[in-house]
Amino acid sequence: MKKEIEKELAESARTIAATKKLSGNIELIIDAIYSSYLLGGKLIVFGNGGSAADAQHFAAEFVVRFAKNRRPLPALALAANSSAVTAASNDFGFKYVFSKQVEAFASKEDVVIGISTSGNSANVLEGLKTAGKIGCFTAAFTGQKPALSDKLATVSIKIPSRITWHIQEAHSAVLHIICKLAEEKLFP
Repeated sequence: MKKEIEKELAESARTIAATKKLSGNIELIIDAIYSSYLLGGKLIVFGNGGSAADAQHFAAEFVVRFAKNRRPLPALALAANSSAVTAASNDFGFKYVFSKQVEAFASKEDVVIGISTSGNSANVLEGLKTAGKIGCFTAAFTGQKPALSDKLATVSIKIPSRITWHIQEAHSAVLHIICKLAEEKLFP
């Protein structure tokens, strides 16, 4: 088992290290979040399964704190609203669980991030599409395969892997970098 453990850790480290080639796109997202907060905007994030948990974690870092004690920043993780998720699923279909909430809460000053390892989750696509119609800056967090979300997002973070759990690990690393650098920029 030791060899398999070491192999998985090495693959995770390789994937995260290869993600450095996305630093330009990561910087665009940090700048968009900074500008959004200066304009009175907010951060809206969503995803399915593990990506929903990543979205909640990311939003909490802005609302509470990351590394600095500072004022709370508005951020919403849309999968956390179980009543809205189940009502939209029941009344309109699961495809609309995020788009209905984006339509309700987003304004053009906001940054909207959709997380999907495949980049093809129908509800993430609808959420990004709705945010784009509103005029929000949008970002899609995916894996390396071509994805429908690539055409809908202002910028994509395409982790250089096809392995779901390594994509999620790299997403987490990138989201933490965004938290750290956006917080430093907003609260020097």
